[in-house]
Amino acid sequence: MERCLIKNLKENIETSISGMALKVRNTKYMVFVVLKDRSGFIQVSVDKNNEELTNKALEVTVGSCVTFEGKMVLSEYVKDGGKEFIPTDLTILSKADTYPLEENALPDKKLDYRWIDLRGDKKQWIIPIQSAFVKYLRDFLYENDFIEIHTPKLIGAASESGSSVFEVKYFERKAYLAQSPQFYKQMAIASGLERVFEVAPAFRAENSNTNRHCTEFTSFDLEFAYINSFEDVMHMEEEMLTYALKKLKEEYGEIIKDKFGVEVVVPTGKFPRIKLFDLYDELKKRYGYVIPEHDVGDLNADTEKLACKFAMEEYGSEFLFITDYSKAKRPFYHMRDENDMPLGYDLLWRGMEITSGAQREHRYDHLCKNAEEKGLTKDVEFYLQFFKYGMPPHGGFAIGVDRLTLLLLGLDHIRDAQFIFRGPNRLEP
Repeated sequence: MERCLIKNLKENIETSISGMALKVRNTKYMVFVVLKDRSGFIQVSVDKNNEELTNKALEVTVGSCVTFEGKMVLSEYVKDGGKEFIPTDLTILSKADTYPLEENALPDKKLDYRWIDLRGDKKQWIIPIQSAFVKYLRDFLYENDFIEIHTPKLIGAASESGSSVFEVKYFERKAYLAQSPQFYKQMAIASGLERVFEVAPAFRAENSNTNRHCTEFTSFDLEFAYINSFEDVMHMEEEMLTYALKKLKEEYGEIIKDKFGVEVVVPTGKFPRIKLFDLYDELKKRYGYVIPEHDVGDLNADTEKLACKFAMEEYGSEFLFITDYSKAKRPFYHMRDENDMPLGYDLLWRGMEITSGAQREHRYDHLCKNAEEKGLTKDVEFYLQFFKYGMPPHGGFAIGVDRLTLLLLGLDHIRDAQFIFRGPNRLEP
């Protein structure tokens, strides 16, 4: 008998369903099994008057993969939609051992058994919602003439800077894991591919043990040509995020609210913008907050939280663009204005930075000067070649998919926003 997904079950039609047993309950008169497949879940009710079927059902353990044959019926006594499945036969496809993971297990143990941890009702939704969010971001870009590219993650020189890179042995020479596809995105622009994006892993050799950092993450990067200013880049990101959040609210808004207690808020209009040092002034005036001297010229976690509080109070916005960072805190490939101010920005959302973006320097002589200023000329020699033979004005940005998910669902730690977490002390599973 052909398998039917739970969501497609029709009343009183003989069929077959297969899935994983989430709960098994043995009562005086019945054995109840809550069965889940990729489309949903249903209560399977085995009447103990059927001794043969009951004996089979009592062999089912939590986590077992089972096929049931029978009919779906409607019942006023069943919660979660009033549907139950009345089986005539069952086959245990694989029997699960006793779970090694308790619900209140410590985070490290949950990561040890990540595939089991993900079976929880709430956690079952994290990866599908993340997948949908990325799909909607992709959809927007495809509708705006972007193409998806795939750049190498093994590179011959440290990308962007010599710090925070993983060194690996590559036959008889050194190689590095890419921090980002930045250089190759720009190579694509130089090749005439005017609008490109990539969704791919990125690697940072940072020994950071916070709720927002990891050593491997999924980066959503885009770059596009023939822009007039970095305002064009900000506008593109505004439109993309607004489009994706609107789609997400339509499809998953109720689920996100029900499972995670979080409202999906669709932005209206332009995101507010503020210069970095104007932000410092506002935070001091409103909250008495003075940024520590060693963080001046940049943001720290406290600044980001207060900045988002300010944006909500002042503009009613969950988003805030911050511009006018000092050149010491920005990459050498950011274009600068006549006052040597980088033409870039950070985007904050729900208390955290999610994006760095900018208009890039496309003029070869200026770029060489910037690289030399930061002592990177030798490290980025191959990259500088992209600009010698014609390069249009361009810009772009990058978003961490895992951090987006963390903030969207109000999760406590970025490890919960990733299918498999990689941190300074974790390489398994």
